Amino acid sequence: MSVETIEYNGKKYAEIIWGDTRVEETTFYSPAESSFQFGLLAHEAGFVEAPHYHKTITRTISDLQQMFVVQRGVVEVQLFSDDGRLIREITMNPGDAIVLIDGVHAIRVIEDMQCISVKQGPYMGEEFDKVFVEVDDDTGL
Repeated sequence: MSVETIEYNGKKYAEIIWGDTRVEETTFYSPAESSFQFGLLAHEAGFVEAPHYHKTITRTISDLQQMFVVQRGVVEVQLFSDDGRLIREITMNPGDAIVLIDGVHAIRVIEDMQCISVKQGPYMGEEFDKVFVEVDDDTGL
């Protein structure tokens, strides 16, 4: 299935790299101007990257994106429109990865799971990080 972008009413909600995606060379799927870069690194055996570090530079980031990489189990990610209607349910299995770019989302654990979670920091506590939203009762939440 490879890479999937989920958009609704002109807003990009998420990008998914399904676990069976294969690339021949390093490929990034997020636009260069995105505050969160999302892609796959791929090199042939024997490749060596020279020792290096990344320059410290001041960046202004006004959004908060989050990435999950499922290591084990099954998790369902639900995406909601601004008015609280369910627009998509995504069932993710080991190896699948998703970047939550914009909009309301929720997760439901189907089978005991472990995910790598990555998002911009610093973490300033739940009161500054999350806004809980009422959603359509038909979602079962």
